[in-house]
Amino acid sequence: MSALFEELDYAPTPIGALSLRRRRHLASGEDIYEVKLGDDFLMSSLFTQAEIALADIGLAEAAGGDLDVLVGGLGLGYTAAAALRNPHVRSLLVIEAFAEVIGWHGDHLVPLGETLTDDPRCRLQQGDFFAAAKDPRQGFDPAKPGRRFHAILLDIDHSPGDLLRASNAEFYSHEGLLAFSGHLMPAGVFALWSNDPPDAEFQDVLRQTFDGARAEVVTFDNPVQHGTSTNTIYVATTAA
Repeated sequence: MSALFEELDYAPTPIGALSLRRRRHLASGEDIYEVKLGDDFLMSSLFTQAEIALADIGLAEAAGGDLDVLVGGLGLGYTAAAALRNPHVRSLLVIEAFAEVIGWHGDHLVPLGETLTDDPRCRLQQGDFFAAAKDPRQGFDPAKPGRRFHAILLDIDHSPGDLLRASNAEFYSHEGLLAFSGHLMPAGVFALWSNDPPDAEFQDVLRQTFDGARAEVVTFDNPVQHGTSTNTIYVATTAA
């Protein structure tokens, strides 16, 4: 049986201290895994429904089979694992800024580590998602410069208006998203997780940039608040 609380890893980064913690959820007796960056909670295994929905909703929009998928942000791996459960996914590339997070999965410190690292379709790669998004010629995959994807699923910032780094704001502009859209195939899908309610202004930017766009609200139980909470999944598609 695990301890009531344990810090599994801690590492300083240029944007704050990164930590992985495990604690006992007293009500259920289960172990809860949490990722923090400084004082910000990035992810908890207590709340995974929206991270899973990001993959399920995004890939439901993708046409056909043999899908090449990119996930921006690894975290505890729930979006990536949900993508791998889709039988149409041929390959999955996950871009993660922190080598430590990739190490958690390789060392099986987190529950889904073995699931991701043992699947031959999945590759975990350290890199700056936002820097790669600006350059369609080089792109996200060093082994295949200019590679395009059928779907790109992004879960890094808290929302388009609540950023981990101020420099990320450029990505969410029309110009930033237009450059990024070059990484998608025709009829490709961009899906984005947000902790905030649907943002009408950001939806307008998506509609100006992509062939179609919408926001879908995901509602899930919140045992901490003894009620429900919501997240938003934005979905945009390129022209066929």
